[in-house]
Amino acid sequence: MGTEMKIKMIISLLLFLVLVPLIAVGGYFLFRERGYIWVSVCIAVVSCIPFFVSFERKVSDVRKTVVLAFLVALSVLGRLVFSYLPHFKPVTAIVILAGIYLGAESGFLCGSLSVLVSNFIFGQGPWTPFQMVAWGLIGFIAGIFNAVMKKHISVLLIYGVLSGIFYSLFMDILTVLWLDGGFNGEKYLAAVTSSLPITAVYVFSNIIFLFVLVKPLGKKIERIKTKYGI
Repeated sequence: MGTEMKIKMIISLLLFLVLVPLIAVGGYFLFRERGYIWVSVCIAVVSCIPFFVSFERKVSDVRKTVVLAFLVALSVLGRLVFSYLPHFKPVTAIVILAGIYLGAESGFLCGSLSVLVSNFIFGQGPWTPFQMVAWGLIGFIAGIFNAVMKKHISVLLIYGVLSGIFYSLFMDILTVLWLDGGFNGEKYLAAVTSSLPITAVYVFSNIIFLFVLVKPLGKKIERIKTKYGI
């Protein structure tokens, strides 16, 4: 990895692992449930920074943006189609695949934008920034470890399990903040315990959708990347 790539990766890590979570949690404490839309927009803007910094106005960059837009649309559609099955959604799987095949920054952007767009259908609220961060980080980390996940489907499925657990644990932070006005360890443990059945559904759906989508969707993205030099 060259010096320029290392600098870009460090900036991305600071933005996505430090700044964006601070925006979500800090925004909640500053504005409570009233300013969630501004916090969501701020996270969306920050999510775009690394992606467009590397955007060089080449034809391949434009085509990569089109593929990413398609995956966001597919994620939103998948969430809508499976809305009748609570917590059983293909969003996490699609976001993970976006990170693996298009890069870490694209994975975060796919996750955060999928939430922001789909919540215009399912309802915006204080949960939106937290969902954007959770799904964004899932896509970002998938992009960092893309090589091993491409090579070993078992690693990919294990990551799907961990992603379901992480998403539930992260959203339980909002639950405690919302109910208590601050973070309380005992109430957080209670929230985690009570949400175990939901977490199990997250984990199961991630495994199913990753197993079903990884070959057809992964091969399609790889074919497009090869054909158009993305």
